Amino acid sequence: MIELHTWRTPNGRKISIMLEEIGLPYSVHTVNIETGEQHRPEFLAISPNNRIPAIVDPDGPDSAPISLFESGAILVYLANKTGKFLPGEPTRHYDVMQWLMFQMGGVGPMFGQLHHFKRAAPEKLDYPLERYEREARRLYGVMNTRLSEVPYLAGDEYSIADIATYPWVARHDWQGIDLTGFPAVKRWFDGIGARPAVERGYKVPA
Repeated sequence: MIELHTWRTPNGRKISIMLEEIGLPYSVHTVNIETGEQHRPEFLAISPNNRIPAIVDPDGPDSAPISLFESGAILVYLANKTGKFLPGEPTRHYDVMQWLMFQMGGVGPMFGQLHHFKRAAPEKLDYPLERYEREARRLYGVMNTRLSEVPYLAGDEYSIADIATYPWVARHDWQGIDLTGFPAVKRWFDGIGARPAVERGYKVPA
């Protein structure tokens, strides 16, 4: 059984959604980042960057245990382990990878900064709020253009790129973004949110 070390964040929910989608048994180990549990030595042993999520798979490559941190790396690992949501055909494979990197390098960091300055910063500063909201809207525009052409971010098939991006879009209210202004994103978001595995995974940890 895979150990999932996680908390209620978009990055954490990527992995619980993926585990629900692929159907592998897993146990949930909460890491309360609000009380500093991510700095405990036992967690740092598997996630040296003291960030969730992390997994421990006792049945890793060559049947040896493996631990992994970084949500994108974990998604790729689980996709390769099960042969799901990451095509093997080269062109389609790299279509998925580029949209996964779009999330990892753009959507996550920019939306996360907007969340921070809107909700957590002790002082509301105009410059970072305007900067990150403008960038968030630009990224929504990129997604909206793409999703006006294809059903999913990487094309015709649901993939780890969608799994990675959905939990960040799910916090559009935190960002002050109305999805009605991005109709293709809203269509995509509503469809993915209706998947039973996504509904289950998004609630982890309870």
